[in-house]
Amino acid sequence: MEFGFTPEDTAFRTEARNWLTAHGGAAQDRRSWERTLGKAGWIGLGWPEPGYGNRTAGLTQQVAWAEEYARSGAPPRSGHIGENLLAPTLIAHGTEEQKARFLPPVAAGEELWCQGYSEPGAGSDLAGVRTTAVREPHGYRITGQKIWTSLAHEADWCFVLARTDPDSRRHHGLSFLLVPMDQPGRIEVRPIRQLTGTSDFNEVFFDGAHARVEHVVGGEGAGWRVAMSLLGFERGVSTLAQQIGFAQELEQVVRTAVRTGAAADPVLRAALVRQWAELRTMRWNALRTLGGDDPGAPSVAKLLWAGWHQRLGELAVRVRGAAATAGPADWSPREPYALDPAQHLFLFSRADTIYGGSDQVQRTIIAERVLGLPREPKGSRGVM
Repeated sequence: MEFGFTPEDTAFRTEARNWLTAHGGAAQDRRSWERTLGKAGWIGLGWPEPGYGNRTAGLTQQVAWAEEYARSGAPPRSGHIGENLLAPTLIAHGTEEQKARFLPPVAAGEELWCQGYSEPGAGSDLAGVRTTAVREPHGYRITGQKIWTSLAHEADWCFVLARTDPDSRRHHGLSFLLVPMDQPGRIEVRPIRQLTGTSDFNEVFFDGAHARVEHVVGGEGAGWRVAMSLLGFERGVSTLAQQIGFAQELEQVVRTAVRTGAAADPVLRAALVRQWAELRTMRWNALRTLGGDDPGAPSVAKLLWAGWHQRLGELAVRVRGAAATAGPADWSPREPYALDPAQHLFLFSRADTIYGGSDQVQRTIIAERVLGLPREPKGSRGVM
């Protein structure tokens, strides 16, 4: 697509920058920040209609907002799963009643969501879901386990892919259910401690959790179609905002390399230049594919940034040398210590090629769905 910013886009960017400057620096917890964004109408810019308390914006204005947000240093978002994954899915597949019930609280920043897809035995192989949802007179009783559930410890609701037909196999007999998280004794959330010491991912156990009949999206048995549609919304404008963050991290690594003298090494210097060039390429690729219908674009984007970010993490510790392996000078072995930015970048980026669809999954999607190559034999597949 042809991509350029109009004078109207520039005015919108200025408005966004000024608002973020005025509000983004205020000390707020993540939930309060979502409400602040919602009150000003900044949640749901990409939704096709404004009628849920959101303002609407064209694609170029959405890019401007995402970029300004990333540059502003505003608090991390807790509502992006509801805004960017659930909401487009409801707009595409939900009933009018579902949209009227769930979209306004998302736009207002009042209800936060998490995604119940991956399971211990069905991560990349999503069709192997074993969580069950048994139909009862007044709804569904859900039993099973989900894992790597981002922000489940903060979420009010979870959209859950579960098997509603006990005799079904693979992608048949699945349904997409909207499940309230406030069910003591029926839903348990256990944080997963990561290498970085943080716990944004969780295990979620459903022990007879309840979902209402009217909260099945797309109809019973249509879960695979709805789930695949949702995955198509997972990447897009947010990729450009992500790249702003990447550029800030790269700039810090370059500054460290100059300060420590590591930049004098021609091999390391060439690696830094390559990181810069690849980041520019990723930006233009993202702009080129925005608004298009290329089925391989999300997988190509994921492959590009995941490997790039891992290499940046490796460079972040290389430029510091042995100092990158040590804790603070005043650290006591009896106390944990906070990672510095370079250490955090290195450790967190180890997972980049796994979460959100592993590199192997992305390559298989490109091979089979885009290039039309033969499907992998049964038993060797690690894909959806």
